[in-house]
Amino acid sequence: MPDHASAANATVALRLAEAFARHGVTLTFGQSLPSAFHLAAPHAGIDQKVYRQENAGGAMADGYARISRKVGVVTAQNGPAATLLVAPLAEALKASIPVLALVQEVTRDATDRNAFQELDHLNLFAPVAKWVRRIDRADRLEDYVDMAFTAAASGRPGPAVLLVPADLLTEAAAATGALRPRHLSLGRVPLDRCLADPSAITAAAEALASARHPLVVAGGGIHLSDASAELAALQEAAHLPVATTVMGKGAVDETHPLTLGIIGYVMGQGARTTALRPMVERADLVLLIGNRTNQNGTDSWKLFAPGTRFIHLDMDPMEVGRNYEAMRLVGDAKLTLAALTAELTRRDLSARAAARPAIEAEIAEAIADWRRTIADVTTRDAPLCRPERLMAELDRLIGPEDIVVADASYSSIWIANYLTARRPGQRFLTPRGIAGLGWGLPMAIGARIALEESAPGARVICLCGDGGFAHSWAELETLRRMELPVVTLVLNNGILGYQKHAEEVKFGEHTKAVFFATVDHAAIARACGVEGIRVAHSREIGPALGAALDARHPVLLDVLTDPDAKPPISFYAGHYPEPF
Repeated sequence: MPDHASAANATVALRLAEAFARHGVTLTFGQSLPSAFHLAAPHAGIDQKVYRQENAGGAMADGYARISRKVGVVTAQNGPAATLLVAPLAEALKASIPVLALVQEVTRDATDRNAFQELDHLNLFAPVAKWVRRIDRADRLEDYVDMAFTAAASGRPGPAVLLVPADLLTEAAAATGALRPRHLSLGRVPLDRCLADPSAITAAAEALASARHPLVVAGGGIHLSDASAELAALQEAAHLPVATTVMGKGAVDETHPLTLGIIGYVMGQGARTTALRPMVERADLVLLIGNRTNQNGTDSWKLFAPGTRFIHLDMDPMEVGRNYEAMRLVGDAKLTLAALTAELTRRDLSARAAARPAIEAEIAEAIADWRRTIADVTTRDAPLCRPERLMAELDRLIGPEDIVVADASYSSIWIANYLTARRPGQRFLTPRGIAGLGWGLPMAIGARIALEESAPGARVICLCGDGGFAHSWAELETLRRMELPVVTLVLNNGILGYQKHAEEVKFGEHTKAVFFATVDHAAIARACGVEGIRVAHSREIGPALGAALDARHPVLLDVLTDPDAKPPISFYAGHYPEPF
């Protein structure tokens, strides 16, 4: 290997790696190009985590960022690899995940000459990133790297894209004397914590203290801000019932007597919150925290009553009041919730305390009714497994430090409704930004790599359907090569379930695209060197799952699943017989 580290041989690639290291980067997700950067990066202490599918790298960086709270870095070559970053960056943009994409471009002398795999990356990434720039000069490298990390980690986090011509990377580094040295590390989220206007906090406290039926709805912004402890303090001190969105799951302890669970479009029969819809609808004041008020989280904006008032806390001023006019709290959730709790405790909360026993009783009865409803389906012995039973067995075996990652579609909904967050801040990762299929396994790989740095004893479990898993089979080899102890659960029902069932509800029929030929995913896993087990009967779930979780190597369970199983999506109500 060339001596990139010597002063005489220092290249822009080495200086770029050193700048990344200054921002806390210890690893990048990259496959091939930019080779000059990957060859220089180990001299700066940066490891290359190599994926198989080029679009999987972005999802790995996303999962890594969600757990590490650091900017996840993914690299790509110009042209086809760059185009395959569009989808994962779109997810990161909508879900507010700090990801930095380092993309090689053609050499500067070949620009706009139809060079091999040349593409207009500036316009390619503009719709899916907060910030896109090209470094053209060695002496501006530190400036642009700092801008990239600042864009990714500040305000509402999101993806940034740094474009680097191939010939610039191999150019001699700029003379040190020509540069103004930079020393700050900007790679953690949130980069800046900003307190909302104190007068707005006072007004919000007064409104919450005087409301008859207040409700808190927490979104994924709680996790981004690391504000779960502050939310728990607010819930307890002010006697407030708290619900979450799917991305907000784990923001609050679901065993707490004032926690409803997930609300939104997944409140049909069989959902934990089915009987709690009246509590949501009678809320006269809703405190939204880190919440996009998007279609799914609001059941197509039908969830709240017309007369409901709102307080909206978010780092992004454009999200505050976007869909529901609200009292504005623009700031960091952690700081602002602490200040809001302090303001509330200065007020007379006797009415809230007096109302608490009835609220707790209503929540407890609703959850007890839910448990009675699902008792049979979560214990049923049948040749084809029910996802509810798999989730019940998993819920029994996992601990509060474990991380469960879901693919998009039904997998996210099974996790949302049938697993229990047992502490504030427990993590359940779901791609809910644009909800693309196939991202579950690479996100789980990124999360597992993040845990290797901080909590290697915790476990990572990935749930995906056979449709989504087909997008990421190749990463089984990545699991084996990296020896990552991820347990992958494939719900193998032979169909695209969400597409089939939603088409039937909307159109009364389904397209032919929803059916698959039979696939043995356990055999595919074994072919890649991963332990693969086929689970063909419900009674096999518990033993197989227990053994997989106890193993300290990658395991895949191919669970033959009832194709008629449907999660409790609200708009399915009345269209299908219920399994309860």
